[in-house]
Amino acid sequence: MTLHSLKVKYALAALGVGALVALTAGAAAYWLLRPGTAFMAVLGAMAVLLITSSLIIAWLLARRVEQPISTLIKSAERIGRGDYSVSAVDFARKDELGELQSALERMRLKLRQTTITKNYLNIVLNSMTDAVLVTAPDGCIKGANEAAQKLLGFPEDMLIGKPISSIIAEPEQAGFSVERAANETCETVVRTRGGQTIPVSFSGSRITTEDPQFQGNIFVACNITDRKRAERRIRYLARYDTLTKIPNRMQFQHLLQQALARAARNGHNVALLYIDLDRFKEVNDTFGHAAGDRTLEILTERLTRVLPKETTHETVLGRLAGDEFALFLENLPPEDAPLNAEQAKAPDGIDRRGPVSNLARTLLTEISKAFYLQQQEVFLTASIGVAFCPQDAENVIDLIRNADAAMYYSKQNGGNSFAFYSPEMNTAAVERLMLKSKLRRALEREELVILYQPKVDLRDGRIVGCEALLRWRLPGHGDIPPTQFIPLAEETNLILEIGQWVLNKVCSDYRVWQEKVPQPGRVSINLSLKQLRQASFITRFASIFKKHEVSPTCFELEITETTLMVDPKRTLKLLDELYAMGLHLSIDDFGTGYSSLSALQQFPIGTLKIDQSFVRDAAIDADDATLVRTIIEMGRSLEMDVIAEGVESEEQLEFLRKYQCHFAQGRLLGDAVSADELLALLVAQEAGNSNIVKLFA
Repeated sequence: MTLHSLKVKYALAALGVGALVALTAGAAAYWLLRPGTAFMAVLGAMAVLLITSSLIIAWLLARRVEQPISTLIKSAERIGRGDYSVSAVDFARKDELGELQSALERMRLKLRQTTITKNYLNIVLNSMTDAVLVTAPDGCIKGANEAAQKLLGFPEDMLIGKPISSIIAEPEQAGFSVERAANETCETVVRTRGGQTIPVSFSGSRITTEDPQFQGNIFVACNITDRKRAERRIRYLARYDTLTKIPNRMQFQHLLQQALARAARNGHNVALLYIDLDRFKEVNDTFGHAAGDRTLEILTERLTRVLPKETTHETVLGRLAGDEFALFLENLPPEDAPLNAEQAKAPDGIDRRGPVSNLARTLLTEISKAFYLQQQEVFLTASIGVAFCPQDAENVIDLIRNADAAMYYSKQNGGNSFAFYSPEMNTAAVERLMLKSKLRRALEREELVILYQPKVDLRDGRIVGCEALLRWRLPGHGDIPPTQFIPLAEETNLILEIGQWVLNKVCSDYRVWQEKVPQPGRVSINLSLKQLRQASFITRFASIFKKHEVSPTCFELEITETTLMVDPKRTLKLLDELYAMGLHLSIDDFGTGYSSLSALQQFPIGTLKIDQSFVRDAAIDADDATLVRTIIEMGRSLEMDVIAEGVESEEQLEFLRKYQCHFAQGRLLGDAVSADELLALLVAQEAGNSNIVKLFA
């Protein structure tokens, strides 16, 4: 009803009341006074007056009601528009309009509070970094915060009404249910509007209320892409070597275990090749660990490149530790597998180890190729041990241990080779471990001794010096040869302590000799690469000579060709300092390394020592004879002394004298003896009673 109709009704009501009053008054006057014409005129005037008064009263009443109703209507319209900030005017009325105004004000305040709560809730939800989705009980989306819209790439109006399962990636939908997600936290994958899949942690809760329109579920989806990436990285680091990107020991053993299980089911063999670089530590010590790491990376690339690609022999390469690698070869035929027609025709049968042997040779060839480190060529070799499953072992641990034993057997035989496992190798490996343990106590127990082998002038047979040889006399085992314990000493760094002990002992013995013989000659001492790399190496040597009051000119340091060429620039500087001290320098086992004539000329070398492997057959083998003769001539042309080692027969002696070799040593000229025994030989020589001289008569 409008205000206009309300006014009209008030006016009509007043007019009716006035008319009724006028008629009543007229009727009463007529009956009482019996009106005449004048009276009727008065009566008419009274009626008009009454009607007019009623209209005025009605208008005033309508006016009094119109203003508050109009105000209430405007207030209701503002509330309808969502504006709850302005309150209705307080009419201070006690009637129905006052009650209506109070009810409208209460409604405004309640709606205002509800709106504030809703807005605050929206602000809170939109400020969250995690996606929030509100669904109906049936799982259809009713609302989504800004994070959810950003995560999924959909605006809220496109999400509303969709089943929440529609945002789950298809492979994950089968395992997703609204009921489970609303009661427990789970991980799933959502698909965005652009088709991208994102892993999320999904947690939910039921919305419990008596009002059905608010019932449903609320879900929170947290993007766990970074966490998943970190988990993958952790899993990768736990299974793969970070440097070479191939399986580490743990993952390799796991893959090998699976291969052994497959082999057992299929009746096939598995071959394990254990690879260890020879003297790789020298690369780290000389060029630094960064260069060593780069070498391992290149090595891995080479090994991976030559692995068999055919599916019949599956291979896996892994890095077990440091410079130790391993690979296994699957699907090899068993020992008792029948031969095919072509194999049966072979005159010597078929070598079932052939594919493995060929692979081992290929690996050694790849490893022996030059590595370029800091603009220098470096050549490496490796030792490889091979073991088969099930012949040599039926489990991972034993198979690796046996292949390791075969690898050490190969290394002890000079390296750059491969060997197949045999049970005797385990015994050797156990003995090697025992020796390493006992070597640590050898100095304390005085088990190390120095023997001296005379060096003889081939012109007259006189002793002109000797070589100090280290021996280990282990109780219950006899003399342990240096080829066995020196590598162990280098592995454990005991070589540094042993080297210092050797120099002190030799200087002490030499001091005693000087008191008996005017010229004991020059003593040769072997120098290891580790000693040469000691920062205080020069200072230590000088202090020992000073301590025993002997001149450095009485000694000669023997250095192998390999040691000489590992780091030529640094080695040259050190050798120059040693030479300046008065020490003589000699190349040991000359001819077995890779040094060139131009390289020799830059070092302050005074002596070339011909390796006994060349001397052994020089008198009967034309090639060895040519090599020895060439070394002698080269030494003489460079004005160096030449000494031959390992002289054991008179034929060898005559050959060396014929080509004017300067000096020699070996069993024919005298075994290695103690310091006292060598002193006795020197004293006898001074007295003219030398047995060695008689060979030259």
